[in-house]
This record gives sequence, C-alpha cells and structure tokens, in this order.
Amino acid sequence: MADLPQASETTLVLTRVFKAPRELVWKAFTEAEHLEKWWGPRGFTTRVEELDFRVGGKTRYVMTGPDGAEYPVEGVFQEIVPNERIVSTDEFAEDFHHPELGELPEGMVVTFLFDELDEKTRLTLRIDHPSVESRKQHEDMGVVAGWHSSFDGLDEYLASTLENQT
Repeated sequence: MADLPQASETTLVLTRVFKAPRELVWKAFTEAEHLEKWWGPRGFTTRVEELDFRVGGKTRYVMTGPDGAEYPVEGVFQEIVPNERIVSTDEFAEDFHHPELGELPEGMVVTFLFDELDEKTRLTLRIDHPSVESRKQHEDMGVVAGWHSSFDGLDEYLASTLENQT
C-alpha cells in the first residue's frame, strides 16, 4: 500500500473506501463512459469532452449544475501508474465564467491513490494548492462537500455495476 499523503496548510486530503475491486474503481476514473455516470456533485451531470489518458495527455470535463450553469475543468496528466496512481493538474477552464464565485484557485495538482484492500479499494485524493489562499478559495467554493457528494455517486455507480455483472 502507498504511504498516505498528509493534509497541510496547502493540501487537502480526502479518503474513501469503496466496496469494489481496485480494477473497477480504476476504470471508473479512467474511462469516459464510466466517468460521465458519476463524476460531479449530486444533481450535476458531466460531459467528458477530452480524455487523453497518457502522461502529457489532456482532460476536459464539463459539469452542468441543476440550474444549467456549466463548470468546465481541464488538466494535464503528469504521472500514471496503472491501478495505483494518477497525478494531474486541475484547473478551471478559461471559459469558466461565474463572477459570483470571485477569484478562482489556480495551479492545483490532484493525486489519486488506489489501494487494494481485499475486495475493496481505498481511494485517497490529495489536492495540492500553490498557496494557503488558493486552498481557502477552493474550500470556500465547496470542494470538500463536492468531492464527498461525487464519491457518494461513485459508490452507487460501482454497486450498480457490480450487481449487473452477477
């Protein structure tokens, strides 16, 4: 198992154990047809516009809120270790326009660690920010609640996928 990253003044760390094999959780994070079924907080839908899953490859997901507002995010994969680790930049896209949110955090790097626990998977999400201010901006936008809501959706999606396989 990987060493678990620690939270700090500039780093958020969230962990969830999923009742699914690591290979399935990995697919849920790395294949568009899976991502679009669970990514984003409850009430949101997600459209994967780009997913070039290789080091140096780009991502672009557009989350659409219940009110129809779109939240495009982009990234570039920095490291991929199959079934173990994904490291990517994570930015709000240039076409993200929601003045009510104020200044947006920039320069974030996300790391997903996938640890096998018998028939379960521990997922650890680490979000590194370039400054304390950036972390605070991100938290003020609801990133922690948003990820927990996304993980709830992933829990349901994985359970449904496993049920359909039997």
